[in-house]
Amino acid sequence: MDQTVRKISAEDINPRHNWGRALPSLGITGVDFEERVNYQRLHKYRLGRAKQALENSELGALLVFDVNNIRYLTSTKIGEWERDKLCRWTLLTRTGEPILWDFGSAAVHHKLYAPWLLPENCKAGIIGMRGMVDPKFGLMAKHSKEIASLIKEAGCADMPIGVDIIEPPMMFELQKAGLNIVDGQQVMLEAREIKSQDEIALLNRAAAMVDGAYHMINDMLRPGVRENDVVAEVNKFLYTHGSDDVEAVNAISGERCNPHPHNFTDRMIRPGDQAFFDILQAFMGYRTCYYRTFNVGRATPAQHDAYKKARGWLDDAMQRIKPGAATNHIAEAFPKAQEFGFPDETSAFGLQFAHGLGLALHERPIISRVVSMEHPTEIKEGMVFAIETYCPATDGYSGARIEEEVVVTDKGCRVISLFPAEELPIAAKY
Repeated sequence: MDQTVRKISAEDINPRHNWGRALPSLGITGVDFEERVNYQRLHKYRLGRAKQALENSELGALLVFDVNNIRYLTSTKIGEWERDKLCRWTLLTRTGEPILWDFGSAAVHHKLYAPWLLPENCKAGIIGMRGMVDPKFGLMAKHSKEIASLIKEAGCADMPIGVDIIEPPMMFELQKAGLNIVDGQQVMLEAREIKSQDEIALLNRAAAMVDGAYHMINDMLRPGVRENDVVAEVNKFLYTHGSDDVEAVNAISGERCNPHPHNFTDRMIRPGDQAFFDILQAFMGYRTCYYRTFNVGRATPAQHDAYKKARGWLDDAMQRIKPGAATNHIAEAFPKAQEFGFPDETSAFGLQFAHGLGLALHERPIISRVVSMEHPTEIKEGMVFAIETYCPATDGYSGARIEEEVVVTDKGCRVISLFPAEELPIAAKY
């Protein structure tokens, strides 16, 4: 087996950004007259970050089944249908290049069209597919022995092996093959927490697509439109503009705003409704989480007041974001659960919080009163995350929800979710 390891420089792993320039909002196609996203540089950066995180850990190898981690290590993707199947996996040892086991003919396709992967490291494989293939058939045992042999060949068999997510029978077979299986998720999350210029450009492009979707929502909101009508049109808009995956569009209106249900129905919009939306989608794998609140036709003082409070909490939190800041200091800007009608912080989790964005919807950092007050972590330049607030209205049923996506720069944060939200938008104003 070819054990050639490609060298990764310190600059590849820890790039410096030119924050003095505007973040680019790039076209999809490549051109010869300006640099856009450099996908070879993106792959080199991501693999370099993972290798460095592995080197910094006690692990001898990472064995990943999560499709986001597979994409981070190998720059391969075969479709959203495989996201929950656990039918692909990748091995990265301390001394080797990524080895990818893929679904049937996809492995052959990678040998032809993914030259950044060693051809001999593109393998076909199948294990359980969430239990569809009975472990008694022996495929898990077969591949576990193969994986153990490769780890031994790499000189890492005596070290712990980090795994992210896995079918229990596959873990048992790996243990039978003599491997010490431990949690590898934290190592991968460490690698993924600082974004390169190409990752930031892709996240910015994804946010720009949602900017356009919200302009469309603003135009279409009127009495008689249903929540699911909005969801359908947003899906069409985003896929037309190049989305990989519209993960969800939450559409909540009227009396459904309080408490927040995190879904959509066929409820019909009525005059005076407060309505908020969250658009979760991906461009080249990089995700958005981007709330906006509207009123339809008119707004009451209670609805305006809820919006102002949610906006104030958000602005206060964003002012605290800079490299070196601690997550507990940012979380202090959020109201306590009891201040907006919840019995404890766990019940209010996800309403006043922030989370990293990348190939996954939820990455590092996490900022929440549930965990950040007792376990503060450091904010770092190059992090990208979504920060969101929620305020129920005093009328007992309305509510405001606002979210901004931000990039942590050398001095503070830069907002990339640009649809106007400083004041409550009134659609179909009478």
